Amino acid sequence: MEVVQEKRLLFTDVIKAGVTLGAKNILPLILATILYIITIWIPYLNVGTTIGMYKLIIALGRDGKVDPCSIFNKENFKPVGNFFILMGIMAAGYLAAAIFMIIPAFILSIAWSMAIFIMIDKEVTPTKALSLSYSVTLGEKWKIFFIMFVLCLASSGVSALLALIPKVGAVLATIAEIFFAAFILGVDGVIYKKLSQKIIGA
Repeated sequence: MEVVQEKRLLFTDVIKAGVTLGAKNILPLILATILYIITIWIPYLNVGTTIGMYKLIIALGRDGKVDPCSIFNKENFKPVGNFFILMGIMAAGYLAAAIFMIIPAFILSIAWSMAIFIMIDKEVTPTKALSLSYSVTLGEKWKIFFIMFVLCLASSGVSALLALIPKVGAVLATIAEIFFAAFILGVDGVIYKKLSQKIIGA
């Protein structure tokens, strides 16, 4: 597999497409998010549902629709070994990078942000996934950062304002966070779809 170095992400286009995608799939995405939150506390099952959420995001970006119950598919457990190996390598890399005043670890986290998606989607080794992720994010890191920063800022701002409403504020803020989670998943799907198109020979 090789990576074609061309810019794929445009700030406004990604946010618009991602939010639109999230809005179109708002109910299944909210259901998937709730199911994931419920199962994240169940040992081992939470590994399968975590991988399932990554697969859901891939499918969302590629097909434009999702099945919330797909996070429980048995096939999600197939890459468990490589998933843990990849997580271990990433954790070690972040720790080593953090020694150099934190900022390198932050940059590395963005450079490797597509690794799990690539490993699951392209069925490559953990090290190959890291290499491909690093390559597809070249020249795109700041755009990825600002896209996610704007979404998280909007989510936090709306939730904080709703939380100020007497009696029902906390409930409204929680509902808002769940809705924003759907939009963020949509944006994640669009980002992966665009960046994965740089990979040829897959």
